[in-house]
Amino acid sequence: MDAGTVMDIDILRRSAKEAGRLMKALSNPDRLLLMCQLAQGELRVGELEEIVGIVQPTLSQQLSVLREDGLVSTRREGTAIYYRIDSEQALAVMAVLYEQFCDQSKRKKK
Repeated sequence: MDAGTVMDIDILRRSAKEAGRLMKALSNPDRLLLMCQLAQGELRVGELEEIVGIVQPTLSQQLSVLREDGLVSTRREGTAIYYRIDSEQALAVMAVLYEQFCDQSKRKKK
């Protein structure tokens, strides 16, 4: 390997840690469902509850984990709280997951 192409191991470790945190968050089926919906755009908490069928307090707990991991952010409008994905990396991963697992036109019939 050329010395000019060797990557800094410390940078790779930090990147691997960030990637691991994202993958850990997405490994929970409830959080993955929430992220799939949020990848389509911003949604109110009530809309998320209705769409994915996750009820309180589980919904709040899973959204809290996503918020703490820096994957989503919120905004308040009156009494409504809106969630949106706040991570470019998470959006990119969700696009690949959607293409591989959700896009019905690309899924092979079994």
